[in-house]
Amino acid sequence: MVRGRRSIVTKKTMRLRLAAATALMLVPPAAQAQGVQTISRSDRAQGAEANPQLLAEFGGRYAGPQAAYVERVGKRVAVESGLSNAQGDFTVQLLNSPVENAFAIAGGYVYVTRQLLALMNSEDELAFVLGHEVGHVAARHSASRQRTSAVGGLLAGVIGAVAGDSGLGQLIGSGARQATQLYSLKFGRDQEYQADTLGIRYVAGAGYNPGAAPLILAKLGASTDLETRAAGRGGTSVPTWLSTHPSSAARVAQARALAQQTGRGTAAPVQDIAFLKMLDGLRYGDDPAQGVIDGQTFRQPAMRIKFTAPSGYTITNATQAVTVQGPNGQAQLMAAAEGQSPVQAVARRFEALGGQIAAEQLRETSIGGRRAATATVAAAVNNQGVDATVVAIAFPSATYVWTIVTPSGAETTVFDRMLGSFTSMTAPEADAVRGRRIQIYTVRPGDTIDSLARKMAYRDFQADRFMTLNGLPSSAALRAGMLVKLVVTG
Repeated sequence: MVRGRRSIVTKKTMRLRLAAATALMLVPPAAQAQGVQTISRSDRAQGAEANPQLLAEFGGRYAGPQAAYVERVGKRVAVESGLSNAQGDFTVQLLNSPVENAFAIAGGYVYVTRQLLALMNSEDELAFVLGHEVGHVAARHSASRQRTSAVGGLLAGVIGAVAGDSGLGQLIGSGARQATQLYSLKFGRDQEYQADTLGIRYVAGAGYNPGAAPLILAKLGASTDLETRAAGRGGTSVPTWLSTHPSSAARVAQARALAQQTGRGTAAPVQDIAFLKMLDGLRYGDDPAQGVIDGQTFRQPAMRIKFTAPSGYTITNATQAVTVQGPNGQAQLMAAAEGQSPVQAVARRFEALGGQIAAEQLRETSIGGRRAATATVAAAVNNQGVDATVVAIAFPSATYVWTIVTPSGAETTVFDRMLGSFTSMTAPEADAVRGRRIQIYTVRPGDTIDSLARKMAYRDFQADRFMTLNGLPSSAALRAGMLVKLVVTG
């Protein structure tokens, strides 16, 4: 907040898919892309309009030196798609986001987040991920994708709520909805196989090793599983790459077979020293400028605010808002327009949601010794009743607005406690908030996985995080002189 799986595939089915994929790889890229050979004027216009929204949703462009590296690789791979024969027609951007994701949109716009970049161990892996995303665009998969919920808008599960005479239509801002729909679209299995096939074709054509494809797919799966375990939940509320790009062991196996069929799909055991050194200093996890999540506590040092979410609830930080989700409801925090009082902020929030609030429904109160206002309306979501509550609290620097949705008549004690924890930070507290970065470390004699894992800037799952980040199996042995990634405070 800046401002404001597995599937069972028979051997016969696998052989058929491999045969079809092999045949597809023999077709020129332009033909694979369903006849698309140039970036049309309309596609350029669509991409140019969506690009600022996506940048805002994902924290903007990352300013580190790694951005130029990603741009070079992305353009080199994208031109192999046949969408254009000029690298200058593509816009490839590294995003300042702590979410592992990558995507591409019409008009030649290709994106990868710094968090996903940090998981990679070679330029070949980066090339495949970007090529895979370009493959989705080239094959026009967006027309048939299944829409799923996304981070960034308000309360993803409460789209289309209706609140009687209040006219409350949607609990998500139109700008955020427009942006999130562009990337939070779930691909089907066949589309993933085709994008993998195209991506491998592009990678090989650009001179990269396609054997990196199954490696990064497997690492993405391991990373997603680790974060699920670390968060203590059965699924993720953040649209990571695997949540929008379904994977399976069969998909990894197919990618490995396709890579081998190119004649260049070796496992490449030699470390990509230049790539790893490029990662040194890369921001990892939350950016303090946008706010930091530490367990159940969220801190925003630039705005000097903090709160603690209830146990069992997850915090998701986007550029324009922070969302808290759990078993008994969801809440979103954002800053009100400058100069608004709590009463005005509550009224304006309901207006922004498409509804009106009567004066008698507004109640002025005090929360944590600060002026506040609140109002609640009844709504219906999928024929189930909910209560939508807006709470505005005045701080010296700004008025902040919470929008909370709970089942109709449900106990709200957990959210009351969260509102009570919402407070300001002192200057020393704000200065003490630190982020994390990638450090490239040269293994010394005597170093072990356990000893290096203890250097990871986490209190839990240190060894698991170390091995997943470096793509190391449990049986791996370190050797002096090799490079490894650490996550350190900084």
